[in-house]
Amino acid sequence: MNKISNHLPTAELQALDAAHHVHPFSTQAELAERGARVITRADGCWLTDSDGETILDAMAGLWCVNIGYGRDELAEVAAQQMRELPYYNTFFMTTHVPVIALSKKLAELAPGNLNHVMYSSSGSEANDTNLRLVRTYWAEKGKPEKQVIISRWNAYHGSSVGSGSLGGMKGMHAQGGLPIPGIHHIDQPDWWNEGGDMSPEDFGLERAQQLEKAILELGEDKVAAFIAEPIQGAGGVIVPPATYWPEIQRICDKYEILLIADEVICGFGRTGKWFGSETVGIRPDIMTIAKGLSSGYQPIGGSILSDEVAAVIGATEFNHGYTYSGHPVAAAVALENLRILEEEGVVARFGAQTAPYLKEKFQSLADHPMVGEANIVGGMGSLALTPDKASRAKFAAPAGTVGYMVRERCFANNLVMRHVGDRMIISPPLVITNEEVDTLIERARLSLDEAYEKVKAEGLFVAA
Repeated sequence: MNKISNHLPTAELQALDAAHHVHPFSTQAELAERGARVITRADGCWLTDSDGETILDAMAGLWCVNIGYGRDELAEVAAQQMRELPYYNTFFMTTHVPVIALSKKLAELAPGNLNHVMYSSSGSEANDTNLRLVRTYWAEKGKPEKQVIISRWNAYHGSSVGSGSLGGMKGMHAQGGLPIPGIHHIDQPDWWNEGGDMSPEDFGLERAQQLEKAILELGEDKVAAFIAEPIQGAGGVIVPPATYWPEIQRICDKYEILLIADEVICGFGRTGKWFGSETVGIRPDIMTIAKGLSSGYQPIGGSILSDEVAAVIGATEFNHGYTYSGHPVAAAVALENLRILEEEGVVARFGAQTAPYLKEKFQSLADHPMVGEANIVGGMGSLALTPDKASRAKFAAPAGTVGYMVRERCFANNLVMRHVGDRMIISPPLVITNEEVDTLIERARLSLDEAYEKVKAEGLFVAA
């Protein structure tokens, strides 16, 4: 067996990586010139790189390592399952014990009448499933013309052709012929950047009512569903005003539009409750899950369906699925992850104790001269960077210039924070301690200070 702990020197690893590995969402030539950071180990909330540096991971990988790194129980469950049944499919009238047990557990955890799970290996695949599923649902109900799915600009629902089309990232739509037909986008509920002189309450209603206008313009008989994240994640942790989601629910109910809650990021404790839908008070017909389902230890995703949707789909042969739908190893690992999150009180403790402490400390960063807003729900937080707090002004420099400079200082200070444009975002493991929260905030403030000095020195602290 290869022992990867005894690795090549960093420069050699970086050269091999550049020669053969194509990274997601990266400019390969730029990355090759600079050299990727090589992560070799992880424990709790901490990463170790090939040079022995320890790094606080305030992003939980890609929003997913809710349980923290290094839980041997998940490795043991995976090994046991690989020995017993390493793989079998769930096509052709077959099933297996891990997928049965996981499905039962998810039905217990999910709110309301969400009791049925169709599996995938990622959130992108699950949202592709949802696209076909809602159209099939309406066709089976005698309304095949209900095809259009409404989403939001700056939403992220995955990067496959279908899920990338459902999302509203214009940079993604610029490549590969996206979006596909039958997807309609309305504006996002981003009061900080787009609210102008409106109050947050009025703005939340206006953005929600765009859904009703779109339904009426497109035709109620043409619209199949509305998809949205309870809290937008990759779009920059956009927390909608309190008026937004109740109005969305009212509109979906009024026009009998299926509501798809994309819980890929928000699910499994990220917002302080088991699901973001519970945090914002909505009743989805379909819930997209992935990431925290296994805390990233295995690739697994799925769509949790309401009793009504499952009954309609279940009455026909739905010609859809994946080789690894309900993979036994992934299902076993996910089930053990959920056991730990529940039995060890990780979600409950985070929501009741850690999240309030994190919120208090994170919001203290709003006093920094470059931070206009520090908004956080549970374990999803964002800092809006601005040269003028009072007017919520954008920087004159191209969007993301200042955010990237802050991110670089974070990385230099061994803190993983992500930038989305000129927002800095966090999503730490749910097992983060108060002491680690203090370290996170200290390193974030230091990085903001260092970037602020550089921004001023380069003449970039100027409003557009």
